Amino acid sequence: MVKQKQRTKTPVKQRLLSLCLAIALLTALLSGCSTSGTGESAAQGTDSGSETAAELNIVDDNYRNYYEIFVYSFYDSDGDGIGDLNGVAEKLDYIADMGFNGIWLMPIMPSPSYHKYDVTDYYDIDPVYGTIEDFENLVEECHSRGIRLIIDMVINHSSSQHEWFTTACEYLASLDAEEEPDVTVCPYVEYYHFSREQESGVWYEIPGAAEGAEWYYEGEFSSEMPDLNLECEALKSELESIADFWLEKGVDGFRMDAAMHFDETNGELNRSILNWLYTYCCETNPDFYMVSEVWAGSSTIESYYASETPSFFNFPNSSVDGVIEKTAMGTATAEKFVNTMLTDQQTYSAVYADYIDAPFLTNHDQVRVANNLQNNESNMKMACGLMMTMNGSPFVYYGEEIGMMSKGQSDENKRIPMYWSDTDTTGITVGPENMTQGIGSAFAAVDAQLEDETSILSYYKKALLMRNQNPEIARGEITIVEELTGEDTAAILKTWEESTIAILYSTDTEAVAVDLTGTALEGMELQNCLTVGEEGITLTDGVVTMPGQSICVLR
Repeated sequence: MVKQKQRTKTPVKQRLLSLCLAIALLTALLSGCSTSGTGESAAQGTDSGSETAAELNIVDDNYRNYYEIFVYSFYDSDGDGIGDLNGVAEKLDYIADMGFNGIWLMPIMPSPSYHKYDVTDYYDIDPVYGTIEDFENLVEECHSRGIRLIIDMVINHSSSQHEWFTTACEYLASLDAEEEPDVTVCPYVEYYHFSREQESGVWYEIPGAAEGAEWYYEGEFSSEMPDLNLECEALKSELESIADFWLEKGVDGFRMDAAMHFDETNGELNRSILNWLYTYCCETNPDFYMVSEVWAGSSTIESYYASETPSFFNFPNSSVDGVIEKTAMGTATAEKFVNTMLTDQQTYSAVYADYIDAPFLTNHDQVRVANNLQNNESNMKMACGLMMTMNGSPFVYYGEEIGMMSKGQSDENKRIPMYWSDTDTTGITVGPENMTQGIGSAFAAVDAQLEDETSILSYYKKALLMRNQNPEIARGEITIVEELTGEDTAAILKTWEESTIAILYSTDTEAVAVDLTGTALEGMELQNCLTVGEEGITLTDGVVTMPGQSICVLR
């Protein structure tokens, strides 16, 4: 049964995009749209015989579609069971073909741990991942495909095995109980938070000191991750040199780990540190990008945009408690979803006009989307579609595009081997040592899903294509079309550089007919369609017929 939606309102003036770039795409990628009726032209799709292939319109700026990669588990190029940088390079064509034009590499610097968030040398590549030359090759290969590469920058703490820390501890342990450290003898004692007493927070005793001459250090995350003192000018100069090193290697940006923990009680200091490093890097590369981890609510993220740095991950909208997955599951309304987008834009832009939102579904610290949505393929597709209509730069965690899942709460199980094939084990890694599950997926591997036009992977590919054809999605100023917005349907306009598109949502599981007559969408044509099944979206005589859980872009 098709539910009919009738709306009336005076239409607003629509403006067409003045410039389209790049090459025509294969029509088969855009299944799901058809247009008919007097005076209406054909739209992209495979449902009618007169479709045309739209053009890419990728703007070369810091709005990107990012793919998050845990190198250890991604692709093994040398047969040792561990993913490596050359493995990432081998899969760049896959990444680019999906529609990603940005990559975030989780930590790649030398570290004693599998996760590598405890760095022992900020000027090198962990040997299990390859060499500096391998990294330089990866950067070159990324840039040749129009992909920007950002890396994890972990400056909240170092490894307890870093030379800075071990040297400082050895020096402090050599001091008498009444003797104060001399930074001219050991400058590294200022690089960390050391004290004769255990202060508030999490502190550990350094080894080797004589009884009565004890020293302690702060390590909020663990004893193996001593906190760095980011107020130390000598350390900041060192970090500037580290930034220079990676910028010279061609890195396009940093993902700042644990930004709200630089100082556990001083958000103003944390924001100033972000601004300092971002400003410094922009002096070398004006297109430098920074996205920071502030795992907190909207009000805290709002306050961090006062740092005047581009992006903070939108944790409030992520995972099972966020509006994206709730809308996909039907526990939040379509109206709630679009109002959240509008509120975020108004709130964050008021603090920092040049902000770039960073929406995501889940990441390496959270259970995967398949877990949250209980392997419901339609809901998983819809969650992707909703995220891909949001402003900013979406981040997709590797394997999300094929419905990989995790078991339990261990970090290792959230970072399992990428499921490339069920029949060809070439390049498939063994995963982290303490992983207690196999690949674990209710869905087919990459190679099989690439051949299936109805797969989760194919849906992601169409959704990314939609973003790459419509730059207004990422950058546009949002207006809600109130008369088309309610519990199960919603419509918004996005305007950017004198061009306006509309996005129409149906979150119901049943088909719905939406009458555009007298609304701001009247006279627009279908541009892109996302459907969770094989049934398409049609536009006939001003009425859009949408199957359950579907999205379309009109222009």
